[in-house]
Amino acid sequence: MSIATPKSALIVAHGQPSDPQPPEIRLAALARQVATHLEGWELRSATIAAPGRLEKEVAALPPGSALFPMFMADGWFVGRVLPKRLGDARVEILPPLGFDPDLPALAAGLVRTHLASASWPEAGSTLLLAAHGSARGPRAAQSARAFADQLSTLMPGLAIVTGFVEEAPFVQDAARGLGPRAVCLPYFALEGDHCRKDIPEALEKAGFQGETLPPLGETGAIPALIARALERSRAQPG
Repeated sequence: MSIATPKSALIVAHGQPSDPQPPEIRLAALARQVATHLEGWELRSATIAAPGRLEKEVAALPPGSALFPMFMADGWFVGRVLPKRLGDARVEILPPLGFDPDLPALAAGLVRTHLASASWPEAGSTLLLAAHGSARGPRAAQSARAFADQLSTLMPGLAIVTGFVEEAPFVQDAARGLGPRAVCLPYFALEGDHCRKDIPEALEKAGFQGETLPPLGETGAIPALIARALERSRAQPG
């Protein structure tokens, strides 16, 4: 007799080492929102930055549960830190948020809605994708550039440039001279100091004349997107 795959999941984000509690609260609220789209599921959450929290939540999951990385890339934290912290835990690590197949269309819809509200046609407008980047390796930047390429396919009339917080081309340089018909979309899973402080400061120094959207992972359609990813992970073949 086969044992059914458990409908339990843990949503994991990086968090904020200097002040772990606020991101923990935000992530728990996100988990509750995801749960409203799933029947019969147990949803938990943990940030890597909160001491011992990840291990505690993983220990409470039944074997075979899903772990959803609230990250935009499969770089250092998803590829190395997270597996090391999990040890021998029997959980299925799903592709991170930034790799979800529905995310480019969701982002394109957000940008189109904003352009329409401002009466800006795609042609002649610019999207600045403000991403994290990383000094530890190329995967974070590669993920952002691949996402920008997908957006270009969906919105061929829109000029798209990419800037990073932690590597060149930096956000400040990428934002310079874009003109008034520009939109900045932070390519981040959750709002943190980079979105609240670093990106706005970089845009101000660049003389950015456009408008800034909320971080992509904070948009209203994200809980349903995560729920679909979890449901796909439990789908049985045949």
